[in-house]
Amino acid sequence: MLLTITARFRPATDLGYLLHKHPDRVQAFAQAHGTAHVFYPEAGPEACTAALLLEVDPDRLRRARPHAGAASFALASYVNDRPYAASSLMSVAIGDVFRTALKGRCDARPDLAAAALPLTLSLPAVPCRGGADEARALFEPLGWRVEAEPVPLDEGLPGWGDAHYIGLTLTGERRLSEALSHLYVLLPVMDGAKHYWVADDEVDKLLRNAGGWLAGHPERPRITSRYLARRRHLARQASARLDALGALEDLPEHEPPERPPEEEAREREPTLADRRAGAVLSALRAEGARTVLDLGCGGGALVRRLLDDAAFTRVAGADPSADAVAAAHRRLRTDRMSERESARLELFCASAVHRDPRLRGYDAAVLMEVVEHLDPWRLPALEHVVFGDAAPRTVVVTTPNAEYNVHYPGLAQGRMRHPDHRFEWTRSAFAAWAERVAAEHGYRVRLLPVGPEDTATGPPTQMGVFTR
Repeated sequence: MLLTITARFRPATDLGYLLHKHPDRVQAFAQAHGTAHVFYPEAGPEACTAALLLEVDPDRLRRARPHAGAASFALASYVNDRPYAASSLMSVAIGDVFRTALKGRCDARPDLAAAALPLTLSLPAVPCRGGADEARALFEPLGWRVEAEPVPLDEGLPGWGDAHYIGLTLTGERRLSEALSHLYVLLPVMDGAKHYWVADDEVDKLLRNAGGWLAGHPERPRITSRYLARRRHLARQASARLDALGALEDLPEHEPPERPPEEEAREREPTLADRRAGAVLSALRAEGARTVLDLGCGGGALVRRLLDDAAFTRVAGADPSADAVAAAHRRLRTDRMSERESARLELFCASAVHRDPRLRGYDAAVLMEVVEHLDPWRLPALEHVVFGDAAPRTVVVTTPNAEYNVHYPGLAQGRMRHPDHRFEWTRSAFAAWAERVAAEHGYRVRLLPVGPEDTATGPPTQMGVFTR
């Protein structure tokens, strides 16, 4: 993971004073997730380039984030883009290695720290699902000339198209502290995720590093929401504090009007994940299920809801990932459960594509957002294991509706909602699969919508309730 900062003024080597890193030295700085190296590939009177190279150790990253959500597949903690793509890990490294420069302090050259300098910032791989347009929308209002080149999935296979990464180059005249603050805040915004838990003090961090430029940014709501991991109460708090700074030129002197009741109601609306889990629980209750197996339980979100409902006397969660099962134990606090509640629960490692006697004997099995994570050629194995071997009285399957993807503005045409999705069915494709499986294994199936339904594209999630 690489960031280069090139300065073009005389003498350009004074960039070392601003960064507090000598151009003639190679330095290493331990991070919670690896090692950051600073060196100068170029150091001359006309141009000077400082490089921040971040080596990420998957083992250390995993240990530094023990309470992370369940992995999307068994080796996700080791097979991912974190060592290569500039994300919140790079932001943390910038804040640690260039801490004093980020604050705008340079006792040796205070005049230089306060001056706008001709700078070029380059990152060869940045996750950005909105592509070049999103990068320009974020950086151009801050005075940067933006070059954003899509990174192909495979240069040898151009038909595969582009990945959701860009090579990013920013050129402009800015104070170095401002330039670093732009990267510090906007890298995790482009990625749309953070590698650490976002607590309430993250608002202080945002305002400390972006209070001078974020208040008037046209993309302020999106930046605030994503930087704060879409936690609405934190975003509201940050927005109120930005307004209180008086940084907006058109800030009214009077109190802002109360929001319309319908806007308040929209904010209180349940998320799609809430609606999906609610729909699954309703289907299970309607079928009279008392014992339920959640296949692909992940971190145990649905298992928690099942345990909270006394109608379900026995609840099991199975996942092929040991990390996911461990995360479910943590979420459910199984070490603190009462003996009575613990007797209702079982968590274990198992796959929906391998026969396992532990999957038998339940009234109902749930595959909530699971099938789309399988390669299509593995679906017959899942059908045989779930509907043929385990054969519960009821099977509930939910999966994304591909037709609805046009309503997600950050999702490029033809892209899927999650990087680990192997396919996403249209409504007709899901119906054809469900009806065939039901006919082959002695079930009947009802197809139901989940979430707000559009007249043209249908609902965001589609659900099949199979009854034997």
